[in-house]
Amino acid sequence: MKNLLWCLVVLLTASSCVTYFSPPIETAKSRAGETSHHSSQLQELPEAAEPIVVAVYNFKDQTGQYKTVEVGSSFSTAVPQGLTSMLIKTLEDSKWFLPIERENLSNLLNERNIIRQTRTEYEPNSGNQLAPLLYAGVLIEGGIVSYDSNIRTGGYGARYFGVGGSTQYREDRITIYLRAVSTSTGRILKNVNVSKTILSQAIDASLFRYVAVERLMEAETGITKNEPVQLAVQDAIEKAVFSLIVEGLEDKLWRSKDGVETETVLINDYKEAKEEELKRGLYGRERMTSTEDPQVSLRIGMPTLLDDITESSSSFSAGFSYHYKLNDYFTAVGDLNMTQLTATRVKRNYLQPRLGLNIQFSPYDKLAPYVYGGGSYMANLSGQLNGDSDIAKADALGFHYGAGLQYVINDDISVSIFMENTHTNADDIDGNVFGNINDRFYNMGIQIKYRLGKKRNYDALQ
Repeated sequence: MKNLLWCLVVLLTASSCVTYFSPPIETAKSRAGETSHHSSQLQELPEAAEPIVVAVYNFKDQTGQYKTVEVGSSFSTAVPQGLTSMLIKTLEDSKWFLPIERENLSNLLNERNIIRQTRTEYEPNSGNQLAPLLYAGVLIEGGIVSYDSNIRTGGYGARYFGVGGSTQYREDRITIYLRAVSTSTGRILKNVNVSKTILSQAIDASLFRYVAVERLMEAETGITKNEPVQLAVQDAIEKAVFSLIVEGLEDKLWRSKDGVETETVLINDYKEAKEEELKRGLYGRERMTSTEDPQVSLRIGMPTLLDDITESSSSFSAGFSYHYKLNDYFTAVGDLNMTQLTATRVKRNYLQPRLGLNIQFSPYDKLAPYVYGGGSYMANLSGQLNGDSDIAKADALGFHYGAGLQYVINDDISVSIFMENTHTNADDIDGNVFGNINDRFYNMGIQIKYRLGKKRNYDALQ
């Protein structure tokens, strides 16, 4: 019983977070709107030389996407419908734009007509004239062009002896396009697009166990966190406005008060951040630049002989490899290894030239698995069993297969760990001929790879 309670405590602690320990138990007061990740970026922008008068007629949801529900149908939209108001607020907060009312222009014109008629009727001699309406030099257009549900889902869990827990997650994705249009010529000055994921998480733990005859103990707990769609849309809009300002500075569409030096620093930082973002794929994994250049590597391992009846121990192996890339996924590899195999009666050193083929499952990921296999010739360099000169020299042929995990440090260097198994056509490597199964050994170790030549990018990654 105590063990079960301790397991429950551990599960609760592992899934604990602020949300779990501060559940809502009473109504909350109204509060100011939350800020998103990119709110601070807009506030840190240099001051504009002159704010630009802009008009937003309609920035809307162009997807028509409805909320996904598990049962039945829903007529609620997946994204907020007040996108124009959110965009105007962002433009105003940036201090670079002076937004004017155009979404409800008919209401504005109607109110101005009422003022004009009232003054004409009741104040005919006042001479008060309405100030002219501001006109915009730039139109801001665009909208949400896609809402993709469940682009990534998953989770994990475990249950043992009636005690268990699990976690699940789901990611949705929105994409926003934003463009600035010159009202004098109709020319599109700048067009930017931004994507943002929306994360939902669920964590639960439970206990279901008979603690005595006819006494069942059952307990469960859990939390669910859903990222607000409104905050995700706001973050994407703020990122799009920030990109619009910086790219406009780069194209000299507008200027800041702080001068060219400040603008250059801002533009360079933006370009560097954008390049890092472009390296990452849809699921946020960093994408590396593919290269056709050959590579060389140094391998160090600990082989262990799997023989018939004798005890084996781990030994040492080292070697060099040459990697010639056939395409993004397949690489031909030539190895030259020095391998020492040790058993009770034998310690043999082998020179092992090998040829093989590597298969890379994710060639553009920084951390990626791979498998490989091939054949080898094992030349015995020792030829004796602990001084017994009558033991024949045992050369052998072999084939190997294995798997590894590679981590790319930079464009030139990568490190990987590997595990492999080598089967031979000989049964006397350990000094004993016994049974119908030939001797074999497995090896595990580390490999450091270095790229030769100059880097050449594939167009597919641009």
